[in-house]
Amino acid sequence: MKLGKIIGYCILILGGCCGGFYSTQAAEPITQAQPPLPSVSLTITDQKGQKHPFTVELAKTPHEQEVGEMFRKQIPANQGMLFIWPVAQNTAMWMKNTYVSLDMVFIDDQNRIHAIEERTTPLSEGIISSHGPVRAVLELPAGTTETLGIVVGDRVTSLALSGSVE
Repeated sequence: MKLGKIIGYCILILGGCCGGFYSTQAAEPITQAQPPLPSVSLTITDQKGQKHPFTVELAKTPHEQEVGEMFRKQIPANQGMLFIWPVAQNTAMWMKNTYVSLDMVFIDDQNRIHAIEERTTPLSEGIISSHGPVRAVLELPAGTTETLGIVVGDRVTSLALSGSVE
């Protein structure tokens, strides 16, 4: 799940090399789940106009983003975690130390779903790519996008994506 800092920073480090990423070195190893983060409302409106509401934790700091959903044993239905970058960038995630399978929803700078990676593999260190620049990543319980019929092109709305949430 979390590389903490995602591809945009790697461009600075790797001189624009594609496929790379960087991970910050934590002062101490991450060995447990972080406490619940402040949450915000988020809605995905599908192409038929149906609205799907969620309550998502907002991972804002580099450390919160690095830890993400590591070590958590479950993610309740209609909940998840939202990662927002200052600008759209190629993004890579992973599932290291993440025990539950997720749907990763990559959101572009127009707040549309750019890509979806369904049912990620728990504990995998394989790279999950955004396949192009995105401004945010939404992690939901595995199977959510399929069950609700959420697809690329659907609109995502939240005060967090409008920049109104501090």
